[in-house]
Amino acid sequence: MKFTQFLKTKGAIASIFMGIFYAVAMLGIFLPGYTAIPGNIDKLPIAIVNDDAGEYGTMIADQLKENLPFEEVKTDLTNKRALEQLEENEITLVVHIPKTFSADMENGEVSSSIDFTVNEAGATVVSSSMTSIVTQINNQLSAQFSQQTAQGVLMNFNVPEEQAADMAKMIETSYVGNVVTINDIPDGMHNNMLPMFLTMAGYVGAMIAAMQLVASFNESRGKASKTRLFVYVQLTALIIAVLAGLASMGIAYLVNEPSGELFLSLFGQQVLNYMVAFNFTAMFIFLVGEGGMILNIPVLLVQTIANGATITRDMMYGPYEWVSYISPMYYSVQAYFANMYSSISPAPFVWGMVAVGLGAMLINILLVAFVHKKVPLEASLVEDTKDVINNTEITV
Repeated sequence: MKFTQFLKTKGAIASIFMGIFYAVAMLGIFLPGYTAIPGNIDKLPIAIVNDDAGEYGTMIADQLKENLPFEEVKTDLTNKRALEQLEENEITLVVHIPKTFSADMENGEVSSSIDFTVNEAGATVVSSSMTSIVTQINNQLSAQFSQQTAQGVLMNFNVPEEQAADMAKMIETSYVGNVVTINDIPDGMHNNMLPMFLTMAGYVGAMIAAMQLVASFNESRGKASKTRLFVYVQLTALIIAVLAGLASMGIAYLVNEPSGELFLSLFGQQVLNYMVAFNFTAMFIFLVGEGGMILNIPVLLVQTIANGATITRDMMYGPYEWVSYISPMYYSVQAYFANMYSSISPAPFVWGMVAVGLGAMLINILLVAFVHKKVPLEASLVEDTKDVINNTEITV
């Protein structure tokens, strides 16, 4: 066989095609998707809560609202409600100005400060960006208030205004910004990325299994009814889900050491994640056969951005945001964040996965029923069936 003949074989042609297709699909999806960082930072919603009726509080609130690079700044929330929305990742930063802030600044007190609260149990880019922005805000406010406050203190001691202004520069800053983080994630990138890695491990394994099990489904046509073969496919996927879930938990607990109390819930979610991903990816295989993998790859890549592990829905471009609402990976990642690191319930995200999985399974049932034509049972199976019936009659 000549090399040119080898290049014309099915395997060589498929390999060449997939190499080019994967490169184009990955770069064509990832690069545009990640241009949202940091370009869409201004899409993130924040809250400014001003409980101070004094001059300083109002001035700071107005300055922050005007100068911060965010399009949506909520100012009509109580601090309690704002923190609740932060916990649920509906907003990304809470700036709280306490009611004693103006009085403390005028008296030179350092016991009061502005609270900047960030939720770490969410998209990586959000928490890091918010922390960076808060640091810049505090530096600016510190420079602004240090001289004003010190000058006011000195004037209270009857120091002449001109002399007070000079002395103020030598006094330590009186403003202290209080950065608060809720739902701290343990140190290490492996902890922050664990929700995404667990999700990806289940999804990719399920995608490969979908291709192989649907192929077995097609190869076994004529040996059993379509209904029975479909049930066999689902049962096999469930067995794999349990085994893969145990393997996933073993590695996660060996490396990340999450709480032992979470084992059953994490394991259960991983099994659910696998089954939902299996039916979701199997839709394309049942529809167009092995060529469905060509559709599954870009769908997977889009979900890698749309799963919310790196950027939130607020930052995503339209197509990625739309995909997140039907994405098994989005609901899985958010459920893991809520379960492992947050104090909110993962139930809404788990039910989101269930809804996507049931919808995908229903589509698969319809595809098997109407797209896959009925194949007559093999003669040997018909004879075996007759023998079983005859033996049953004789026994009776």
